Amino acid sequence: MQSAVEVASIWVLPVVVASILIAGAFKRVPLYNTFVDGAKGGFGTSIRLIPHIVAMMVAVSVFRASGAMDILVGWLHPVATWFHIPSQVVPMALLRPISNAGSLALLTDLFQQPHTAPDTFVGLLASTMQASTDTTLYILTVYFGSVGIGRFRYALAVGLLSDFASVVGSVVAVWLLHPGLFS
Repeated sequence: MQSAVEVASIWVLPVVVASILIAGAFKRVPLYNTFVDGAKGGFGTSIRLIPHIVAMMVAVSVFRASGAMDILVGWLHPVATWFHIPSQVVPMALLRPISNAGSLALLTDLFQQPHTAPDTFVGLLASTMQASTDTTLYILTVYFGSVGIGRFRYALAVGLLSDFASVVGSVVAVWLLHPGLFS
């Protein structure tokens, strides 16, 4: 079964690309010109997004470098303890909605610490959080910024609420699937 999944994963992208090219040729679409026009539009969009992405990256760097994240983790420690969320995972739960790269770096650092291997409760919980939450602020910055939407208060609230639900759901899922690791 695993080899069938591996073979499918190797071939799915080339088959999809070939299918698009064959369908375009069958419909007599000028494929090269269409591709170039799309690339021109994508380049313009990326240029418009640069200020939004730079602002977000600066905000994340200031948040981490100023010690604000450490202060927030300290404030949340009693709540996290009550919910049985290990203190090592709290920074990742806070950083994940902001930055995928930052939370992935925290996950990698977490795996390199003693007693937090990927098969421990902390490792499984951190991995589940990494997979089940999303980079809400990045998504809002890129998608809303690309189309010029400046008012995204409700989208932000819903996104952060879904991230919170994902963190809680991660704790519940790891606890239910691996009750012997729960501490």
